Amino acid sequence: MRIIAGTAKGRTLRSLRGRALRPTSDRVRETLFALLADRVVAARFLDLYAGVGTVGLEALSRGAAAAVFVESHRPAARLIAGNALRCGLEGRANVINLPVSRALAKLELEGKGFDLVFLDPPYEVGEAAEAMKAVAQRPGIVREGGLVICQHSRREELNEEIGCFRRMRQRRSGETVLDFYRRGGQRVDRSPICGDI
Repeated sequence: MRIIAGTAKGRTLRSLRGRALRPTSDRVRETLFALLADRVVAARFLDLYAGVGTVGLEALSRGAAAAVFVESHRPAARLIAGNALRCGLEGRANVINLPVSRALAKLELEGKGFDLVFLDPPYEVGEAAEAMKAVAQRPGIVREGGLVICQHSRREELNEEIGCFRRMRQRRSGETVLDFYRRGGQRVDRSPICGDI
């Protein structure tokens, strides 16, 4: 795994052995950041179920102002901090080693808001819906005009509306789906930009 673009382009990221983690593939990351485009620059980025930090570190490399990484698995959380240091991005990276629900409560209590929230929960059916509900219960963590992006298995179909969030766009690649939500947004975009990656 390596950073695809930006100031840390080409830097290799360390991971954990075994199948405990499922890093977002280069292809899916390329599509994600192509769709986000300039939204990443100067954004506050929240990476939930962060694994070893692949997506959040990519955001920092591409110009995000700051990124918060939430990862409950302690060895993975330590790796995120190490990967940020390896990429020279440690000054803008903050790692929270808590389950997502507790981390969201903490961030809400601290009054933290984010322009981009990325979720990559386990691919078991039902996990993505539960993760989106957890975010929807604390909508204040998403700034006005911000986006929530949920990566999930093709076997799970998320609702078009979850709490005050409405799906704006969907992209698919093999087993992976990216759903883009905005608070109180318009109906899902059915233009050619939707569909397979």
